Amino acid sequence: MSRSAHPAGPRHADVLPEGHYSAPPADLNHLDPKVWARTVTRDERGVATVGGIAVDALAEEFGTPAYFLDETDFRARCRAWAEAFGKDADVFYAGKAFLSRAVVRWLKEEGLNLDVCSGGELTTALSAGMPAERIAFHGNNKSEEEIRTAVEAGVGRIVLDSFQEIVRVAHVAQSLGKRQRVQIRVTVGVEAHTHEFIATAHEDQKFGIALAGGQAAEAVRRALKLDGLELIGIHSHIGSQIFDMAGFEVSARRVVQLLAEVRDEHGVELPEIDLGGGLGIAYTSEDDPREPHEIAKALTEIVTRECEAAGLRTPRISVEPGRAIVGPTAFTLYRVGTVKPLEGLRTYVSVDGGMSDNIRTALYDAEYSVSLVSRTSEAEPMLSRVVGKHCESGDIVVRDAFLPSDLAPGDLIAVPATGAYCRSMASNYNHALRPPVVAVRDGEARVIVRRETEEDLLRLDVG
Repeated sequence: MSRSAHPAGPRHADVLPEGHYSAPPADLNHLDPKVWARTVTRDERGVATVGGIAVDALAEEFGTPAYFLDETDFRARCRAWAEAFGKDADVFYAGKAFLSRAVVRWLKEEGLNLDVCSGGELTTALSAGMPAERIAFHGNNKSEEEIRTAVEAGVGRIVLDSFQEIVRVAHVAQSLGKRQRVQIRVTVGVEAHTHEFIATAHEDQKFGIALAGGQAAEAVRRALKLDGLELIGIHSHIGSQIFDMAGFEVSARRVVQLLAEVRDEHGVELPEIDLGGGLGIAYTSEDDPREPHEIAKALTEIVTRECEAAGLRTPRISVEPGRAIVGPTAFTLYRVGTVKPLEGLRTYVSVDGGMSDNIRTALYDAEYSVSLVSRTSEAEPMLSRVVGKHCESGDIVVRDAFLPSDLAPGDLIAVPATGAYCRSMASNYNHALRPPVVAVRDGEARVIVRRETEEDLLRLDVG
């Protein structure tokens, strides 16, 4: 099925402007399973489907823009992580990637724990029935009220992020007659992103207590002296969208060295080590993330080897995948509004969403894929930039991609791998209404986070 072409920007044979793109794919109609949720395919009409439901039917029922989450895929990824690390390790889903009460229930049913980093996330988790002992509470500036709520609820661990917080949590716990399990987040001097890592001079950040200068060792001394705290381990986090295990190896070596120093000074072997999250996913076909079993094997071997060298018992390992679980399971569905070719440059494709539902391109220069999903097309590929409808020149969803040159207003296009951080970071810029999140499974679709309405906006505006 195709439509008559309109004047378009440069095809792949033309001289192309500089940008973040590679050569056009051989088949614009192909939906790469590396990038898309696992139940996504095309039906006999060429329309993309998820969970057995065609996207044109989903658009008709739920509107656009909207996030569609493949529940089957989400649950399968939870099980894969749980099985990869087994009963001798802990997997904490990082709720900051995307959290709702439905997601909390899925995590609970699939055996994962939950990491939260705000009072709102904690309230969501508890309201959906996540056992408090399976919750970890992060944050660099937790309020006393948030700490009190967490301690009263009996969260399994609070991750201490500063010297002040050590005292603050201990005081709250003692006032409640409790002894709170805690970890100390340390800054190990390793920063890792995508395929590269740097192993020095990254203490200059707001998170954690630096290993350098003995600060982390001093934090351990203080925590061990306070009756309101039970220090169970050390936490570290080295970056985001990581594909290479080399950074984890350097980080684990430095954390284990701290554990050995703690043993030598205090006669205590801390029983846990949390290596954080940041593990990467495929946003484009060029990305090559590792499978959970590969990650589990590599991290377990790294920690075991370093502990054996230091003469320590191997501690219980924790990891915190968020993006790696939810990221690939969802896509954002848009309707094309205008198609504006710029001769010799590219074609601007404007959609009915934008930076209010996906800020990551503007904020991080993130790269995404995009496909025409309401039909197939045999038209020539055109270099395109998918942009939103906001009054902002930086309102870009996909900076550079190839779409069929017969793309027209009314077509549905979709951006995969938007399960992580897109809805979590969504805004009401220009008083846009945040899109719904719709879970799809086995031919059924249900809203798990509803679309905002104008009444929602006015309800907060007290005039």
